Amino acid sequence: MSGHAAVKSLQRGELAERTGCNIETVRYYEKIGLLPEPPRTSGGHRAYSSTHERRLRFVMRARELGFSLEEIRELLRLAEERDRPCAEASTVAATHLKDVRAKIADLKRMEGALKNVAFQCGDGTQPECPLIETLFRETYGQIGKATHEISEKSG
Repeated sequence: MSGHAAVKSLQRGELAERTGCNIETVRYYEKIGLLPEPPRTSGGHRAYSSTHERRLRFVMRARELGFSLEEIRELLRLAEERDRPCAEASTVAATHLKDVRAKIADLKRMEGALKNVAFQCGDGTQPECPLIETLFRETYGQIGKATHEISEKSG
């Protein structure tokens, strides 16, 4: 096998394995255009390159950081158009930062609500489970209200 060129093409399964990405996700990213369709070998197999692998790793990392598929599409476009100013990428990042901060605030509220509910469920003697009742509430705002009510009852 040492006679092969340094740049070996990969089949979809190999690409998925090398990147730790689910094979169906690779297929999906290809379908929606985040991953360009690779050329095919004479035998009809897809021949992914190191460029595909690098791009897939970029998409996966961006998803880990919570970027939407549209934001990733925009970042990839900016990466390909090297003459584009960094200001455009900064705008995408600033918008995403706003979203992340909102999620952090939501998670902090959720943490407080769950902490209160878990405390109320602690000994398991409640006739109605506060956690289950809280989850039946319609909105998160009501969860905060419900946990406040639960705290008041126990306090």
